[in-house]
Amino acid sequence: MDENNRFVTGLDVGTSHVRAVVASVSKDGQVSVVGIGEGISAGMRKGIPANLSGPASAIDRMLGDAERMGGYDVRSAYVSINGSQILSTRTEGMIAVGPADHEIIGQDIDRVEDVAVSGRIPPNRDVLDVVPLEYALDGQGGIKDPLGMSGSRLELRANVVSALTPNCENLKKATATAEVQALRLVPAVIAASEAVLTDRQKENGVAVIDLGSATTSVAIYEEGDLQYVGVVPAGSHNITNDLAIVLAIDPEMAEEIKTRFVTGDFTSEKPPVIKIKAGKDGKVERNFDRKEVDAVVKARLDEIFSEIRKKLKSARYDQRLPEGIILTGGGAKMRDIELFAKDALEASVKIGVPQGIGGVSDAVKKPEFATAVGLALLAASESHITAPFKKKPLKTPKNGSPLGIFKKLFSKF
Repeated sequence: MDENNRFVTGLDVGTSHVRAVVASVSKDGQVSVVGIGEGISAGMRKGIPANLSGPASAIDRMLGDAERMGGYDVRSAYVSINGSQILSTRTEGMIAVGPADHEIIGQDIDRVEDVAVSGRIPPNRDVLDVVPLEYALDGQGGIKDPLGMSGSRLELRANVVSALTPNCENLKKATATAEVQALRLVPAVIAASEAVLTDRQKENGVAVIDLGSATTSVAIYEEGDLQYVGVVPAGSHNITNDLAIVLAIDPEMAEEIKTRFVTGDFTSEKPPVIKIKAGKDGKVERNFDRKEVDAVVKARLDEIFSEIRKKLKSARYDQRLPEGIILTGGGAKMRDIELFAKDALEASVKIGVPQGIGGVSDAVKKPEFATAVGLALLAASESHITAPFKKKPLKTPKNGSPLGIFKKLFSKF
């Protein structure tokens, strides 16, 4: 591995799973995956921490896998945040910058962003991102980047993405407990968009739907910018719970039925009976009525995609997306889910997988890894790149040296 490379880490902390991607960034900006980790999450509820120890333990395990695979120690990461607490708010701001021949500098842009945010975002919310939609100089709008231009009055129209401060702080504490600094918190669907969308799609108009375990997030892009973010407080795990309740079975068996037999195409002919091996020795066979299973799944999918369509309508983008809709997240692995989404949303729908990466990319070219890869790509593009990590040394026990544990043992005698 080139010792001149720098490294970035994307850490997707979800309700059901934690996924980590460690990537190297070459001098020419090429991002290559060198380490991945994936496992069961803990202590998260609908995208936010319910306690600190559960997420910290899960993060530590997954980063350990990624570190061993890549051979490097992770100290910081871009981290995903989720939940219905995430909002996008349209704001405007205006400042006087000087005489008519004043040249716009970076401080002017920062100042007008502060004005656009101040007083419009409640004090109990953290600003995650300010997306400039349009600048205007002396009343002349349609400006994407005013840096270096001349004018006396600078105006900004922006989309501000925010989340509740306590949830942000608790997520940072959870990562800190795992000895990882959260350099930036990014909504999961925005991170996923970085991994699966092209510049053309963002320019023409496209939506990304991240089908998570407990939440479903929507991000809409047009004219190259993020126009809207919304979250539905339901996801693929709700389907599992519904099956467990209606069929009177444990969640593990319900998950097996969902992953093996459920499909988003409810019109095709299928065997009328679903057969599952049960019992400790796997010799007990249980039969379930296909129509009953399909009815449970369809009812929940109808609810989720009905709420998604409400989000699209509230943002005024329902049936107004030339590039259609891209599905990501663990829920996008359901067979033929794109067919159901196409009928429910009346738009073209595709499954999105991460693009534009090298290394062991085949391992992460899956819809469930879109967020973790997108976080790493964002870190690389925003120059939050660390120096080459030293290879992980043998961990030393807290009492001094690798032999300390034996000294402590013998001292008892």
